[in-house]
Amino acid sequence: MKKQHIIWLVVLVAFIGFVVWLVRTPGRQVVSKYDSFATCLKDKGVTFYGAFWCPHCQAQKALFGSAQKLLPYVECSNPDGNSQNETCNAAKIASYPTWVFPNGDRLTGEQTFETLSSKSSCELPAA
Repeated sequence: MKKQHIIWLVVLVAFIGFVVWLVRTPGRQVVSKYDSFATCLKDKGVTFYGAFWCPHCQAQKALFGSAQKLLPYVECSNPDGNSQNETCNAAKIASYPTWVFPNGDRLTGEQTFETLSSKSSCELPAA
């Protein structure tokens, strides 16, 4: 009986060690097929202005999936959700989402990847 207890104890310790290793080991970074596209937009100097409460901004971000963290996004709303911050006032942002390109062109509303690619010269991700 003692030998069986020792075996179970070893298995339990190994399992606990494995769980601790999983928790402490940084997860693999998930790479989205849109990562390079979002990075290119940022590198080209494109800016995406939006507000946390704006459903169209949320939909635009969702289009990029996990790559939204790489977008050149500027939050325009103050925390109260009722006013716009000075950065966006200075940029004359009047509606959300607004995409501003280095040449001064602006697009308002949700944009397709094709439109953003055409305006920025960033290559679309492979289908």
